[in-house]
Amino acid sequence: MSSMQSNSSANVTFVPFFINGFFNMSHAKYYYVFLSLVYVVTVLGNSFIMCIIYLARRLHTAKYIAVFHLALSDLCGSSALIPKVIDTFLFEHQVVSYEACLANMFFVYHFMNMQSLTLIVLAYDRLVAICFPLRYHAIVTKLAMFLIIGVMWIFSVTYLSVLVGFVNTLSFCRSVVINSYFCDQGLIYRLACNENYLNVLMGKISFGLLMCTPLILIIITYFCIALALLKIAHGADRIKAVKTCTSHLMLVAILYLPVLSNNIAAATTPIHPNIRLINNSLTQTIPPMLNPIIYTLKTEEVMQSIKELCKRSRVCATIEIHMKYSGRI
Repeated sequence: MSSMQSNSSANVTFVPFFINGFFNMSHAKYYYVFLSLVYVVTVLGNSFIMCIIYLARRLHTAKYIAVFHLALSDLCGSSALIPKVIDTFLFEHQVVSYEACLANMFFVYHFMNMQSLTLIVLAYDRLVAICFPLRYHAIVTKLAMFLIIGVMWIFSVTYLSVLVGFVNTLSFCRSVVINSYFCDQGLIYRLACNENYLNVLMGKISFGLLMCTPLILIIITYFCIALALLKIAHGADRIKAVKTCTSHLMLVAILYLPVLSNNIAAATTPIHPNIRLINNSLTQTIPPMLNPIIYTLKTEEVMQSIKELCKRSRVCATIEIHMKYSGRI
C-alpha cells in the first residue's frame, strides 16, 4: 500500500485500498461459506426463472420482460458482490487496486439500483392492469417495456458514473482501510484528507433518489390500486385482483424493509460494526435469492408454464417432485 501515483493537476492520489470487513469476528469463515451457498441458490434460482420465461410462450408478455430483467439484475448484482467478498476475505485478497475498487463500487450500486427501479416498473404494470384493465394491452406493450428498461439503464449508468467519478476528486493521504465488505462510497469519501462536500452531497442524494423515491412511488401506486379495488363490486373479483399483487408486494417488503430498518437502527442505536456489516450484507444478498422462489411458488402463470414445460420434458417427474417439496416448505 506504500506505492502511490499522484496526479497533482487534479489533486488526486491513486492508492490501493485495504478492505477490512468483518474485523475480530470469530468463525467469520463460516459466514463466507454461507454466502457461497446463498450465491449458488441465487444463480440457480434466477437462471431457472429466466429459462422458464424464455421457453414458455405464454410468458412472452410485457410484464414478464420486467420479471426477466429483475432476475437478471438479481443475478448480476449478486455476481458483482458475493464472489468478490469470498475472494477478498476467505482467500485473504484484501488489497484492492484503486481502479478495481471503483469498478466494484459502480457495478454493486448499479445492479442494486436496477432491482429497485424494476420493482417500480412492476408496480406500474399492476396499476395499469387493475385501474385500466380494458386498455392494459394497449398501454403496457413489449416495446414500451423495452423502452422503459432502456431509459432505466441510461439513467442508472449516467448517474452512477458521475457518483463514482466524484471519488476522483478525493486525495487519500492518511488511512486507506475501508471498514466494509466492498468498496462502499459512503466510507471511502470519509477517508479523504481534502474537501469531500460533493461526495457527501451525492451520497445523500443517492439514498433519497435511488432508495426512498422508488419506495414512495410504489406506495403511491398501491394507494391508487387500493382505491380502484374498493370500486370493484364483486368480492371474488377483488380477491383475484389482490392475488395478482401478492408476489410483487412480497418482493417490495423483502427489499425495502431490511434496508430501512438498518438505516433507522444505525441512526438511532449504537450498533457493533460487525453486526451492521452482517445486516447490510444480508440485505443485499438475501432478496436476490428469494425473488425467483417467490415468483415461482406464488405466481399462478409461472407455475402453469412450468407444468406445461414439464409435459414436454423427459424430466417432468423430477421437477414436479421438487416443486411439491418446495411448496410444502
